[in-house]
Amino acid sequence: MASEPTRSYGRPAHGLRPVRIEPGFVRTALGSALIEVGETRVICTASRQEGVPRWLAGQGRGWMTAEYGMLPASTGERKSRDVSRGRPDGRTVEIQRLIGRSLRAVLDLEALGERTLYLDCDVLQADGGTRCAAISGAYVALALACARLLAEGAIERSPLRGSIAAVSCGVVEGQTLLDLDYSEDSRAEVDANVVMTDAGELVEVQATAERSPLSRARLDRLLDLAASGIAQLRALQQETIAGAAG
Repeated sequence: MASEPTRSYGRPAHGLRPVRIEPGFVRTALGSALIEVGETRVICTASRQEGVPRWLAGQGRGWMTAEYGMLPASTGERKSRDVSRGRPDGRTVEIQRLIGRSLRAVLDLEALGERTLYLDCDVLQADGGTRCAAISGAYVALALACARLLAEGAIERSPLRGSIAAVSCGVVEGQTLLDLDYSEDSRAEVDANVVMTDAGELVEVQATAERSPLSRARLDRLLDLAASGIAQLRALQQETIAGAAG
């Protein structure tokens, strides 16, 4: 039997990195949170704009969209800003679409009314799992924004239909691991990102086998591992939101 790998923070194969969420990190935002997952840090903010895109106008429904970006020094080697290239790169577009899909899965757009919410996720420091951290942190920012809209009387009921969180998992040197940091992700034979609701429903599973095909049995083990990690993240999200409200 293979021995358990030595992992950052001395955690076991099924362990998350230390996670911290600070609500209200940006006071000028409708809702915000700084999420730290190990050395990965992401600022998530929610902003509103009255009105919706033209293709939704007059339908009595709102809209929510997300944007994602990495600060130039977030990975050590300077990353050029999208504005200097004239457009976002393919990875950025893919991740912000993922964030938007994930959050809309638990949002009642009719309850939002004809207004648009923007969720902006900016990576301060990247050490693996930035998209998952962004989703989990953005949910907190969204929940705080919805609570504020409700308190202001802008909406009649909360548009949140549930909660959402995400975590990475994978196979490294034959071991099935939860919450890969960069050193593990760069060596992974299988890399997966799992997005799940509080009802245990899957919103997205991104799984890639780098060297050999992934068996159905191992995929099931990865999903079970992700579900255990997401349950821990969900508990922290709810504790953070309740603390901010109190």
